Amino acid sequence: MKKYILLLLLPFFMGCEKDSVGNKNPFLPDYPVNLNVNLNLPTYSNLQFPGNGVLITTAGVGIRGIFVFNTGTGYTAFDAACPNQALSDCSSMTLNGINAKCPCDDAEYSLFTGLSEGKTYPMKPYRTEVNGNIIRVYN
Repeated sequence: MKKYILLLLLPFFMGCEKDSVGNKNPFLPDYPVNLNVNLNLPTYSNLQFPGNGVLITTAGVGIRGIFVFNTGTGYTAFDAACPNQALSDCSSMTLNGINAKCPCDDAEYSLFTGLSEGKTYPMKPYRTEVNGNIIRVYN
């Protein structure tokens, strides 16, 4: 009988995961992010179309800025700091179509997934939430 009760309670213990985006990358520090992107502004209007992204480099936004990308089914947001490099003069990525490119090692990361083939660490992700024409990016 005790065995069955334990089996019934096991999903409750396993399902209590904290709702946060973890940072296991030793190169990238954690900074609080709470950014609102207004799709009505001309600077961000191309985010209304799938496959388009923007790099936001406003002071205090992320480590080296934040990429926001329209995947066609939603939005992704990643930090613009090269995830496999120590912070340096060359560790700010640039937008290259549907990818972000790190000038330190020429690695390209998908803005759909944040991954780059053969690299240890993915791009640092942020959460996104859409409310009308506002995309909230936060951690």
